[in-house]
Amino acid sequence: QVQLIESGGGLVQVGGSLRLSCAASGRTLSSYGMGWFRQAPGKEREFVGAIDRNFGRLYYVDSVKGRFTISRDNAKNTVYLQMNSLKPEDTAVYYCAATSTNYYNNRWAYDYWGQGTQVTVSS
Repeated sequence: QVQLIESGGGLVQVGGSLRLSCAASGRTLSSYGMGWFRQAPGKEREFVGAIDRNFGRLYYVDSVKGRFTISRDNAKNTVYLQMNSLKPEDTAVYYCAATSTNYYNNRWAYDYWGQGTQVTVSS
């Protein structure tokens, strides 16, 4: 079992930055690919990005490329989502998740989920 806890969400103005953290307990995160998803009110949960478990390769949805960066610190068993140049359309609840597969952009491939953290971008 893996327990994931996100933190770092909040209210930020357009163009601002936030860094989300996803801390794990129970098992080492290096065994999993780690993804970030988000869900805005009335919308489906969508893939934001992921980092694979073997080589640290990164994957992002087009709408966040160049603005968001995922990293992992295996020593701290933590994954991060650095979000820069935030836009109102980035407002959502952000979730981290762990998968033992290579299907990083598929929400159904993830075994474990955090509880989510709210990000609100105000204009």
